Amino acid sequence: MDKGKENISIQRWVVAIAVILFALKLAAYYLTQSIAVLTDALESTVNVIAGFIGLYSLHVAAKPRDIDHPYGHGKAEFLSAAVEGALVVMAGLIIIYEAIVGFIHPHPIQRLDKGIYLVAFTAIVNFIVGAICIARGRRNNSMALQAGGKHLQSDTYSTIGIIVGLVVIWFTRLGWLDGMVSIIFAIIILYTGYHILRKSVAGIMDEADLQLLQDMIGYLNGHRRTNWIDLHNLRVIKYGGLLHVDCHLTVPWYLNTLEAHVEVDALTSLIRSRFGEAMEFFVHTDACFDFSCSICTKEECAVRKHAFEQRVEWTLENVIANKRHRSPRTTSKDQLHLEFPETTPR
Repeated sequence: MDKGKENISIQRWVVAIAVILFALKLAAYYLTQSIAVLTDALESTVNVIAGFIGLYSLHVAAKPRDIDHPYGHGKAEFLSAAVEGALVVMAGLIIIYEAIVGFIHPHPIQRLDKGIYLVAFTAIVNFIVGAICIARGRRNNSMALQAGGKHLQSDTYSTIGIIVGLVVIWFTRLGWLDGMVSIIFAIIILYTGYHILRKSVAGIMDEADLQLLQDMIGYLNGHRRTNWIDLHNLRVIKYGGLLHVDCHLTVPWYLNTLEAHVEVDALTSLIRSRFGEAMEFFVHTDACFDFSCSICTKEECAVRKHAFEQRVEWTLENVIANKRHRSPRTTSKDQLHLEFPETTPR
């Protein structure tokens, strides 16, 4: 199944389950009149709203690129995650407000046993659904599914805490604990919402995924071909489930167009084999210059002008820079030549 369609199918189930669980939590609140249970129910309203927003965003993100959106519609997933994070924060604030009102105007709690059973059931279902969403979201590079899954699991953890609080209230008959439990888990909910917002804004702003870049550079460094003399100006941008990879690859100047493309194909195939097929590449090939000889590991080169000195290990710092690499032993004169090279390789 196409990843976009699979994401949409999963999200439909998430929405349907969210509606059912919301109804169960409302029933639990009706039975118990507990603010802590209302806390759980209010967060479930966020689950329902966010589920529908996520479903819409996945429909948009799955659309093919067009004239107006040459890079596709994947950014819609980041917007969806941002809205979901904002809703989570809003739910946390509402819960704190309700808890404070409960402190000022306390009311008796009743039928806690049945309420606990209902809430516990919703916690189990939420955790399972959340785990599925996170796993599929990571596999399909879907920000919307991952954000939704993390939200569902945070909902599970807060629900478990609320259940513990309800059990304590049941045995101690201390009604004021109801509001205290609500506030504690409202703070946890606020923290979760902040992290969802932080990650979604990072995606919208095209913030670099440093861990992904380090993993990719390390993998390429360990599988270099002799014709890959240099790699620089590497950038990775995420659009929904699609990664756009840009870089400059330096190859021997005497390779013809077909031979240069063979090296580009080898590079892109290597990255796809390790990081998945959902990628688009823009690889610019550069011809080597005289100063490249000192870092070139190609042994059989009929036009070599300088002896090999030292292989330059590719790192995050030197590969993302828009600058050709050189041997650390290069003289200042060679450095001037590096910064202002000839218009022709030879």
